[in-house]
Formats: sequence, C-alpha cells, structure tokens
Amino acid sequence: MENELISRKVPYNAAAEHAVLGAMLIDPARCVPEAIGMLTAEDFYVPENKKLFETLFGMFNLNRPIDPVTLVDELQTNGDYDEAGGQSYLAQILEVTPTAANMREYAKIVKDKSTLRRLAEMTGETYRRIMAGESDTELLIESAEQEIYGLRYQNVRSSLVPIRTVLQNTYTHLEEISANGGKLPGISSGFGELDRVLTGLNNSDLIIVAARPGVGKTSFVLNLALNASRSEPGKKIAVFSLEMGEEQLALRLLSSQSLVEFKKLRTCSLEPEEWEKVAQSTQMISGSQLYIDDNPDTTPGEIKAKCRRLGGDLGMIIIDYLQLLKSGKNLENRVQEVSEISRALKIMAKEMNVPVICCAQLSRAVESRDDKRPRLSDLRDSGAIEQDADVIMFLSHPNEKDPNYENTIDCSIAKNRHGETATVSFRWIGKYYRFFSEEVRYDDPSLPPVT
Repeated sequence: MENELISRKVPYNAAAEHAVLGAMLIDPARCVPEAIGMLTAEDFYVPENKKLFETLFGMFNLNRPIDPVTLVDELQTNGDYDEAGGQSYLAQILEVTPTAANMREYAKIVKDKSTLRRLAEMTGETYRRIMAGESDTELLIESAEQEIYGLRYQNVRSSLVPIRTVLQNTYTHLEEISANGGKLPGISSGFGELDRVLTGLNNSDLIIVAARPGVGKTSFVLNLALNASRSEPGKKIAVFSLEMGEEQLALRLLSSQSLVEFKKLRTCSLEPEEWEKVAQSTQMISGSQLYIDDNPDTTPGEIKAKCRRLGGDLGMIIIDYLQLLKSGKNLENRVQEVSEISRALKIMAKEMNVPVICCAQLSRAVESRDDKRPRLSDLRDSGAIEQDADVIMFLSHPNEKDPNYENTIDCSIAKNRHGETATVSFRWIGKYYRFFSEEVRYDDPSLPPVT
C-alpha cells in the first residue's frame, strides 16, 4: 500500500538533473568540483543521469579532461555507453541546459528531491514495520528519529573555509575571553588545578572518566555536574545514569551538597541542624538546571534525541557509564559495539557543541600491577575509546604507603588533546560522596574532619 502511494509521484526533477550534468560539461573547471562537493550519484533519480554523474566523478578523480567528446569515449571504454543513453541523450542534455552559471541552484534542487525520496523511504519502512506487527513503540520512535536526524546531518556538507575567516572568529573569541576577565574557555569543573590543566570542560570534547569499581566515578561526575550548575546557572546539565536510579542519585547530590552523611540520609536519622542543611541544599539543587534520566536501556542516539528536546542552552552531557550503553545495531561482538558507541559519543559532542563526560570501567589488569596505576591499555572492550576521546582521566588511590591513602583520589590525565598531561589530587570524603581540591588544606576549619 505505502509503496503504491510513494510510486504515484516520486519526488525528482529531470530538468534539474539534466542542467547539473550539462553545466559540468559546459564549464567543467568550475562546475565539476562544485557538483561533486554538493551531490553524490545516489542523488540522481534517472538511471542514465546517475551513470553519467558516476563517470564524470571517476574522470575528475583520475584528472582526465572533461568535455562531451572525452565523456563519450570514457563511456564506450567502460561499456556504459548504452546504459548512459547514448549520443542522442547527451545532445539532449546539452541542448536543454540554459546556462552553467546557475549550477549550484540546479544542484540544490536535485539534492532537495533526493532528500524527499529518502524521507519517503524511511517513513515507508517505519509504516511497514508497524503493519508487520512490531509493537515496541519507543524502539520504533527512536529508530525513526535516528534515521531522520542522520538524513539531516548527511544533508549538511561543510566546505573548506579560508584561514582568515577561522582566525577572525578565533581572535573574536579570544577578545571575548579577555574582556571577561580571562574566564576559562570551557565550563569550570569547580576544581582549580584541574581547570588549569584542561582549561575547563570544553565544548565538543568527549571526556572519559575511568576507574575500577568503587573508586568514585559516579560521585566525581556528580560533583562536576553540581559545580557546573553553579558556575553556569543558565546552562542545562543532562545526567544519564544507566546504573543508579534517580532517587539514589538525588540522595548522593544532597549528601555531597549538604555535607550530611549519606547513611544518615538513607535512614532519615538526622539531627535538627542536619535537617536544616538538607532543606537548604534541596532548595539550592532544585533551583539548578540539572536533568536526570535513569533509563538503564539506552543508546547514544536516544540520549542525543532527549537532549535536543531540552531545547537551547544545553551546557553539558554526563553519562554513567559507557559499557552499559547499547549501540542500537546488531554487531558481531562487544568490541565492535563499544567502538560504535565511542564514535557516536564523539560525534554527539561535536554536533551538540557541548562537553560529553562519560564514565568507563577499567579492566582488572590494573590490580595485578604493583603500583596499581591505570594505563590507557586498561580501558575495557575497545581501543577506539582511546582514539575518540579528547580527554581521558583515570581515578585511583595513591600508593598504599601514603598516610592519606583512604582520603585521597589521584586524577591522572593520561590524554589531553589540548595540552599537558598531569596528575591532580583530590581530597575524598566518602561518607558525603564529595571531592575537594587538594589545594584546600586538610586542616581547613570550614571542612568536616576526616574520620
């Protein structure tokens, strides 16, 4: 039924397709590179036009001269002469092409019609799946969203930009930072030394926070979320937890903000002054733009779709954690799937133009070494994580001989695409799930004692 409806009036414009090909033959020096930059052979609906474009594309790649005579010779050599319509068809194309000057407009028409055809195919496939009895509504919606967004993304093809334009934009950005008192290029993490090394949490960066279980990955990224919500109150911070429920996360946030023991919060065994602290923290966190999603069965595509629905002013995406994500595709093994997920997260950071912070598990190999120090090779399931990430941070306790072993977490920045690698130490108070900068002294009276 849907195929009949689509076939009644397939979106295409034969005149525009002819005009693009004719312009490529009339003014090949200008029009061939422009057409190749805007179109692919699949954008042409008429089979003869598709074959002609493929041939012109191949001649351009091989640096062969392009005109009607050389095109005919190439078609004959490849055995495609009849498939491309023959001499009369080429003559017809040249005859109906009004001018080569408007080639870009002709190409835009061809691209628009091609997009409409693909959209019709996608919606037809969704219709077919529904009529075949598939009843997982969320899966169908997610699949349709991913396909449509993929179509939109493919339809936007970036071009080479003159360096002077890039430098002008960069210089303007530097002036804005300078006028703002040297404010960090990225969102502040709330930790001075970490901000110094990373210059903040920068837009379009994929930041991996990796550790063995129990070291404090979730607490660390929740601390980052709270700090970011304070430093950028107008920005929305989206937290996706695939492991913990939303109430458990809320309790951790309250404990960290109020400095009331998590255990006391869970059992509600609080003193009056602690209730006051919790009430104040509840009010403060409620006023922030923190958003939490605790769906344990999610994909990067679904995360991206949900973040788009938040609207503008998205500041950061936090995901806990990578190995629990699904790719949404049927892949042969887990390594391939993690590679697909890692690449999707990097693309997400770039498309949404926000830092994407993702927790990751380390393999047991780190525990077999004497120094217990994580390495890049300890990232579980795939080396693609190391390749795609802009920043990789490992959390671990220091050497057991350190007197503050239990209350210190070392953050080893093993990869930093923008600058130096270094180790930043934090004071860790586990009963509050709270990190403090190491530059804050242990005897600071404003902080709770270490017990």
